[in-house]
Amino acid sequence: MLKIPSALAATAVALSLALAGCSSPAPSASTTASSTAAPKESTLRVWAGSMTPITIDFNPFHVDTALYGTYGQIYEPLFFYNQLSADAPVPMLGDSFSYSADGKTITIKVKSGVKWNDGQPFTAKDVVFTLGYGPNKTDKLLSAKATDDTTVVLTYSTPQFTSESQLLGSTMIVPEHIWSKVDSYMKETNDNPVGTGAYIVKTTSDASYTLTANPNYRDAVPITNVQYLGIDSNQSGQDLMSTGQIDWTGMFVANPTDLTNTGAIGTMNQQQDPTTIITCADASKGCKGDQTDVAVRQAINVAIDRSQLAEKAWVNLVGKSNPAFVLLPRDEQWLTDQSLAESPQTANAEQAGQILEAAGYTKDDKGFYGKNGKEISLDLFSPDGWTDYNDAAKLIAEEAGKAGIKITPRTVSEAEYWTPVTNGDFQLAMYGLTQSVVADPFSNYDQYFSGKSTAKVGDAPVRGQNYSRYSNATVDAAVEAAGATNDAATKKAEYAKIQAQIAVDLPYIPVVLNASQAFFNTKNFTGWPADDNLYADPLPYLSVAPAIVLLNLKPVA
Repeated sequence: MLKIPSALAATAVALSLALAGCSSPAPSASTTASSTAAPKESTLRVWAGSMTPITIDFNPFHVDTALYGTYGQIYEPLFFYNQLSADAPVPMLGDSFSYSADGKTITIKVKSGVKWNDGQPFTAKDVVFTLGYGPNKTDKLLSAKATDDTTVVLTYSTPQFTSESQLLGSTMIVPEHIWSKVDSYMKETNDNPVGTGAYIVKTTSDASYTLTANPNYRDAVPITNVQYLGIDSNQSGQDLMSTGQIDWTGMFVANPTDLTNTGAIGTMNQQQDPTTIITCADASKGCKGDQTDVAVRQAINVAIDRSQLAEKAWVNLVGKSNPAFVLLPRDEQWLTDQSLAESPQTANAEQAGQILEAAGYTKDDKGFYGKNGKEISLDLFSPDGWTDYNDAAKLIAEEAGKAGIKITPRTVSEAEYWTPVTNGDFQLAMYGLTQSVVADPFSNYDQYFSGKSTAKVGDAPVRGQNYSRYSNATVDAAVEAAGATNDAATKKAEYAKIQAQIAVDLPYIPVVLNASQAFFNTKNFTGWPADDNLYADPLPYLSVAPAIVLLNLKPVA
């Protein structure tokens, strides 16, 4: 699978820094990557995704359509939270931060001497502006003040411990002198972005675009140019990688040794992100189709054979999913009910039938369940070229059919995929959630399951990515309560309420923990993440992490 980057998806509480007091700033990744010598002119080529032709969009508020490079390379957050490490966050635009004892006041020190790529100075006022702009607005923020050019003081009505990584690590800071003049931030494609990151836009076309080193960046940039290429499928990406025509990609490859056996290409597979069947779940928000009935979703959940899916669609390169949406064993401390530690691994057509019959469905003479003379009939789509998702969708449809549930799989272009998912004009879609960046599932619940993170069909969520349109009063209250505490026992009790409810409602039907495979050119570039140096996740489609990787790479002389 290949994903479009998401700025807000990977967020949660950083437990190691949740206590009141100053955080200990880690060495800047960009500082460790810099050199006193002028860097060699270099170009690194990246697969930019299968949305071809490429639509130029560097708007950091376009969560699912902003192009690679927007998050981290061009726009930066205050800190980088490494989802592969329990280490303290790495300073980016921020230097340090501290919480008050009650968690309602956060004092942030930002770097001095930083410039936007248009040469204008970056100050604390830009942070204050960003936090009160567009989807970053929250009624919990009572005040945001820049007490001087490098100090921001935020005061909230409720404790913000749990929101730490989302606020500090996933909020892209934008320049006030640019965005204060934008009337409708969601209509902007922002083709000439002004950021503080290591790169600026050099060239764009419908087939590729190139970022080049920002001359106003605060440190040396070892990789001069990053060219992002539009490629139509996993197989095309594999072919280009094997022939040395691209240097970095994140895609599913059934036989990774086919790429790595020469020693010129490295790989890493972190099984973290849940692959799901996303459903447009809430009829009251405009969702249409049989999937709006929780009984139908429950029946599909037990009708599919995940062990067969893992073998046939992913050649056993994936992990096991769970309906609590925690990453195990990392998040073991937050799982109360061990029966939710794993989704059913084998199909149970009999149980699926019992669920449907209890809800008033009956089988027709063709062997399909329906109600009031109308068969259940569901559309399941995935982006063309995402071969693992395409194969999985076909298998899911076959297995559901054996249980009397008619599902029709199809593929669409990536451009045709994101619009209905974002606007809610769909029934079922193969969809990947992004795992929380720290050992706490709060961001999963806040971003994907909270009613505040969704919208009616026809509108994109203003905050979050709850494209399922799911809303449940118990879940919403528990998300709010968990976000307002720093007490582990209280938080675990609230998470238990969320997990119990979403495991029943199944707005996202878990399938597997996806094979998150990264491939990278080790012949021409050194400094990639490795098992003994997991300084960042090497998937190029993530938010912020690719920027950290680029600043740690060096071209081979």
